[in-house]
Amino acid sequence: MSVLDTGPDRAAEERPASGELLRFVALGDSLTEGIGDQVGEEWRGWAAMLAHTLARGGREVEFTNLAYSGALTADLTTRQLPAALAAPPQLAAVVVGGNDTLRTGFDIRRTTLELDATLGELSAHGAVLLTACLPDPGTLLRLPAPLARPLARRMRAVNTVVHALTARHRAVHLHIADLPWCAQRGLLSVDRLHPSAEGHRLIARRFHDLLTEAGHPLGPPPATEAAEPPPGLAADLWWMATKGTRWVIARSTDLLPGLLALAAAEGLARLRGASGRHDEQMARAAAQALASLG
Repeated sequence: MSVLDTGPDRAAEERPASGELLRFVALGDSLTEGIGDQVGEEWRGWAAMLAHTLARGGREVEFTNLAYSGALTADLTTRQLPAALAAPPQLAAVVVGGNDTLRTGFDIRRTTLELDATLGELSAHGAVLLTACLPDPGTLLRLPAPLARPLARRMRAVNTVVHALTARHRAVHLHIADLPWCAQRGLLSVDRLHPSAEGHRLIARRFHDLLTEAGHPLGPPPATEAAEPPPGLAADLWWMATKGTRWVIARSTDLLPGLLALAAAEGLARLRGASGRHDEQMARAAAQALASLG
């Protein structure tokens, strides 16, 4: 049993001399890239952990991780999907959407269309799909309520779409949003936005459980390792000083002006007693986007 990790920029072109070959491709953003789970000079992440559990009974696993930090749903169809279909996989993880909510030009209809196109193409080529709903970034980052509420609204809309498309394309779905990220600080990396090594391992184990329940033959689940102590205040401050500030500045030119405008609109709505109106509008937009698919 072995796992052939082809990486994001190269694909294995030769089938092993003997045994079954299972191609597993991961598409998405920094969560699936593995940020927060560093091994040596590289990121590992939940998808690579899961890949190692797929090898059993002489089966070879060819794992390709196409995910990268900052990816939007639109990047799936334009960049990642063509690479994934170059050698059609039997198993494909598509976990994305968080970065869409962090953009001024957020459009739930476009997110819906792009995600549906990606899942549809992979399914049409015979892939078993893995999907997940994501936690709200505003809650993870502990943003003030006027800033966090618009992001939470957007994330709910994305997750509504993901749930519907999961049923539409018969995917295996993990409720990542429901895992205890805030209750167990050790599951989050120092940036408070990505899983720690322990958090990635939890995601891999949950996907392993779901695939096993669905009748897919797998090897043993990822081993449970001793949890590292959660990052302390000093580590949080050091990350903000060395990396976090650059992260905020990089997104401020795009996200912050729009987010401040949303926060102002949120404040006015609360004063007028109509704070639920924006929630209803976003929910309606997600429903209309899904209805447009037919």
